[in-house]
Amino acid sequence: MTKNTAGSNGANLGFEEKLWQAADKLRNNMDAAEYKHVVLGLIFLKYISDAFEEMHEKLQLEVEEGADPEDPEEYLAENVFWVPSEARWNHLERSAKQPNIGKIVDEAMAAIERDNNTLKGVLPKNYAREGLDKQRLGELIDLVGTIGLGDKESRSKDVLGRVYEYFLGRFADAEGKRGGQFYTPRSIVRVLVEMIEPYRGRIYDPCCGSGGMFVQSEKFIEAHEGRLENISIFGQESNQTTWRLCKMNLAIRGIDNDGIKWGDSFHNDLHKDLKADFILSNPPFNDSDWKGELLSEDVRWKFGVPPKGNANFAWVQHYIHHLSPTGIAGFVLANGSMSSNTSGEGEIRKNIIEQDLVDCMIALPGQLFYNTGIPACLWFIARDKQNSGFRDRSGEVLFIDARNMGVLRDRTHRELTDEEIQRIAGTYHAWRGEKIESGEYEDIPGFCKAATVDEIKKHDYILTPGRYVGFEETEDDDEEFEEKMRKLTVELSEQFKKSEELETKIKENLAGLGYEL
Repeated sequence: MTKNTAGSNGANLGFEEKLWQAADKLRNNMDAAEYKHVVLGLIFLKYISDAFEEMHEKLQLEVEEGADPEDPEEYLAENVFWVPSEARWNHLERSAKQPNIGKIVDEAMAAIERDNNTLKGVLPKNYAREGLDKQRLGELIDLVGTIGLGDKESRSKDVLGRVYEYFLGRFADAEGKRGGQFYTPRSIVRVLVEMIEPYRGRIYDPCCGSGGMFVQSEKFIEAHEGRLENISIFGQESNQTTWRLCKMNLAIRGIDNDGIKWGDSFHNDLHKDLKADFILSNPPFNDSDWKGELLSEDVRWKFGVPPKGNANFAWVQHYIHHLSPTGIAGFVLANGSMSSNTSGEGEIRKNIIEQDLVDCMIALPGQLFYNTGIPACLWFIARDKQNSGFRDRSGEVLFIDARNMGVLRDRTHRELTDEEIQRIAGTYHAWRGEKIESGEYEDIPGFCKAATVDEIKKHDYILTPGRYVGFEETEDDDEEFEEKMRKLTVELSEQFKKSEELETKIKENLAGLGYEL
């Protein structure tokens, strides 16, 4: 029996939106990319201070039994950060109206890093800078202080973690193209997680952004009554600022983030020997500046040297290289990866297909991403399609066309609904033969098709789902062919007439300007 996860696809308790609106008003003229770190840093500080205070109260009740509320080791043993007195939230709130509040916040961040090794170099420490309005900073501290008030059971980890995640999404929205670099829309992450179900083992993301893949994995495990200690998380992020966001995002949920490294996964792979059970990732699309010319002899390029001007197949081969013998990878790529034949990409794709590594391909609807309008797809790579505990899928690939799915959240952004996510994942699980509740798999015209590698070969190794799933069956409306043609002819005649009238009017306007056609 799973926990109730209703509303996890973007719904909120109401206060997140109000909180965002209040915080955004305090932004004044500050750029969203800069303000993001101001706000998220304070939310993180509030979280660890709340968690510390809860533990502190508990230890005070246990003093007679030998507990010491002022011993940092007591907190470390319970996976709670030690917060020195100068960094506790009540101290910041008391100081919020002082002109030197920026300096006080910076000192609090530095003190927390000093006393907690895993946070060294992670927290923002530039609140004292001249460009940050100190009155507004004080008001922001008061506002963040309202988060988590209520019963202790839910106030810290759950509520503050939820606010942190909500704000990440809103900042990505506010920043537009730049913001999307650190944030993968939640509905896409949920599809990946629901598909590969990372219950236990090593989870890896070599371009992990703000850590959304790991957070959704944690939520999936909790929703299915799993145990977080059964997974280990490994990640890498080349942007130091985003790496800090990720470390804080995981720390706010009590997820061990020692395996999250800062560096370029291509040129400084900090998990060289890792063989992951699950890979979840959303790399930069069509990256032309990845310096591939420096890696032409790399051991990872078993299926062909990726082009210097596009890193898509460098990422694909990096994922394959880091998969365990029974591992599975789910990742996002630009649609071009399914069909491009330029610069040797077609040959690399062909070699991967012929090695029977492609498990499933999903075409996504447009408008899902904050940072790009480029159409995207999901790839699923499986090392062991024959002996993975499911149905033998050797020589088969499942194609799913989800381009017509999703609902508009606003004028520019679309998201997949809970029901659509379950339909996609359920189709995949049924095809793998692993879940009775998913029912028996069957091809559905216009939506899904299980194709053989031989069929894919006939399509020149192109992996675009639309080529395989065909068209959705439509019901005949019983209207006679002759009647349909009569109506169409009348409509076409009217359109021709309007076209002629428009052409005449354009000629008259041009003549009035002294030009003749």
